Amino acid sequence: MSAADPAGQRLLVVVDPVARRVDGESVRIARDVLCAGSMAKICLPESPEEVARAVGRRGRRRTVVIGDDRALLRVVALLHRQRELAAAPLAWVPVGSLPSVSVARVLGVPLGAVAAARAVLDGVERRFGLLADDSDGIVLGGLWVPASEAGRRCAAVRGVPGAAVSARSALALLTRTGPRRGPRPGARLRVEADGVLLATGDRPVGRVAVSAPAGGGLAEVIVHPRAGHHPVRAAARTITVSGPDFRYRADNRVRGPVQVRTWTALAEGWRLTVPRT
Repeated sequence: MSAADPAGQRLLVVVDPVARRVDGESVRIARDVLCAGSMAKICLPESPEEVARAVGRRGRRRTVVIGDDRALLRVVALLHRQRELAAAPLAWVPVGSLPSVSVARVLGVPLGAVAAARAVLDGVERRFGLLADDSDGIVLGGLWVPASEAGRRCAAVRGVPGAAVSARSALALLTRTGPRRGPRPGARLRVEADGVLLATGDRPVGRVAVSAPAGGGLAEVIVHPRAGHHPVRAAARTITVSGPDFRYRADNRVRGPVQVRTWTALAEGWRLTVPRT
């Protein structure tokens, strides 16, 4: 599962412009720690195009992202589209408000700039699973359908001790919506897991939650019916959700609307340096 970082201490440090604006002090601290312990090339891109150019010229350097969830997802998605993700070692120093770095807790990455930067230098590489969709999008932690207004207040970092969490805990972290206000209206969604129907679409469901694959290489799928019925669970490699135009929340970002979306679980699909345990 884990091994020492084979790329050594030659780093390409990509500093997200949003991180520089919202918390310049944490960015400075992280840069100082990384530069003191490695041969670090610092990149200060101002656009996604500049990020792509910098990552494309990384050579044998390990790419380190300083920024929030979106900054990490941008680099991971870029490498996925280029079919280079599985072979590209990555590291991350989360910088941003707590809701904007919720994926860090799922992955076991420290939230403090000093601890995260030291983990980049002294940590171990771990392979993680992910979900790839039919539009070349990726999900690192989990998703749920449909995305509601109640879900905009992410509670992923509240009351969760420790660093890494289980796949089921990760799913709960990224799909928690806080206190409910009245009954959910439900959505008529058809849900298939490896060709097996979990919801037919003729009755509304409250929510469909999907986790990124963990140890077994399969994603966990949970269909929550409306009140009075037990959830339906399955483990699958391919999950398809279809229905009237719906939005979904993936890694705490709202996406869509779409009428159908298929996700495929990719076991050990990417590499990230995390703290030693």
